[in-house]
Amino acid sequence: MRNALVSDFDGTITAVDFFTLIAERYLPADTPDFFQLYREGKMTHVEAMQGYFRYAPTQADALDQMLRDTLPDADLRESVERLRAAGWDLIVVSAGSSWYIDRIFGALGIQATVISNAGQIVEGGGLQIDTSSGVDKPAVVRDALARYGTVAFAGDGPPDVAPALLVNPELRFAKGYLAEELGRRGEVFRPFHRWRDVVEALVAV
Repeated sequence: MRNALVSDFDGTITAVDFFTLIAERYLPADTPDFFQLYREGKMTHVEAMQGYFRYAPTQADALDQMLRDTLPDADLRESVERLRAAGWDLIVVSAGSSWYIDRIFGALGIQATVISNAGQIVEGGGLQIDTSSGVDKPAVVRDALARYGTVAFAGDGPPDVAPALLVNPELRFAKGYLAEELGRRGEVFRPFHRWRDVVEALVAV
């Protein structure tokens, strides 16, 4: 039976969140801090993402530059190939959008299961995402636990807390907010700096 690594994308596989680049480069000065509103419980995570995404540029060259500037792990393609060869499938689950994930993976020749919000660039409306199907990270992990011999999880943000807690602590990889929150709760996890670190640990098992 094969194993599965369920991984977040923004800030986990990449160094920079796509929405962060939008916030830094394209948000008007008087735009609310959508992520702060999310942390305060005044909007959902999806609503916060939609808030940022609608300010995405629509010019092809600007979008291409942003895709590069998310800084995917420099060894990403090699790491995915090593995972597969060691008996691990990669399942990427993201509350962002498959619009940019698919393009980043496509440019690197990477094939993986991607579960995220579909999206399209709309002139005057930025990146419009379809949230009708919903992205339920814990549900993705529970499904993987039912279908695979071993399941690991890697993430960095608030939506990653619940799915991380579903896997064996030794297979729970965290950085950023996720690492801080798990530490605050006294939960065992394995810290990582680059996504390659997660792969290195798993292929050594």
